Amino acid sequence: MNNLLKYIRSLTDFSDQSWELLQGALTKKEFKKNDYLLNEGQVCNSLFYIERGYCKSYYVIDGAIKNTGFFFENDIATNISSFGNGQKSTYAIVACEPLTAIVFDKDNLFQASKQSSEIEALGRNCIRLFAIKQEEFSTLFNLYSAQERLEYLESNHPEILQRVSLTQLASFLGVARETLSRIRKRRVLT
Repeated sequence: MNNLLKYIRSLTDFSDQSWELLQGALTKKEFKKNDYLLNEGQVCNSLFYIERGYCKSYYVIDGAIKNTGFFFENDIATNISSFGNGQKSTYAIVACEPLTAIVFDKDNLFQASKQSSEIEALGRNCIRLFAIKQEEFSTLFNLYSAQERLEYLESNHPEILQRVSLTQLASFLGVARETLSRIRKRRVLT
C-alpha cells in the first residue's frame, strides 16, 4: 500500500494519523483477467486504486462493445455517477489483465472523512481527477476526428497505445478496427 500512500500524498497533505484512519476503508483485492470490478446495472460503492495491471470501462449497445475508458497503475477507476448518486451503473469495469486494486469502500470512506478533513479533501481530489479525465475524453470525442483522437492519445496517453489491443483501441476511438488500421497505415506512409 506504499504506492497508494505516495499517490495520496501527491494529491494532498496527508498525515500518518489520517492514513491510519483510512485503513478501515481499504481492502487490497486481486482480479484475474476478465474479472469484473463493477457490473453494468450494479450500484458502484467503491473507488478502485489500480496498483498493478489495467482495466477498462465499457457498455454494450446492439451487441457491440463500446470502450469508454482505460485505467492503469496509479489511476482511480469508478463510476462517478453511480458512486455519487447510488444509481445503477450504466457500464461495466473489467480487468484486462491480472490486476491488483486497493478498494475504497464508500460507507467506510464517508465515515472516515467525517473524522478527518484530510480524508475528506482526498475524496474530493480523487473525484475531481476522475471528472477531469472524463471531461478530457468527452471533449476529445466531441471535437476531433478519429485520426486526431489517435494523435492526441499518442501525445498525451501513450500507455493506452502501448498496452491496449487494437480492437479495444478502435472501440475506444469509435471506429472499426479496419478503419483504425487504415489510419495508422496512412500515418506511417506520410
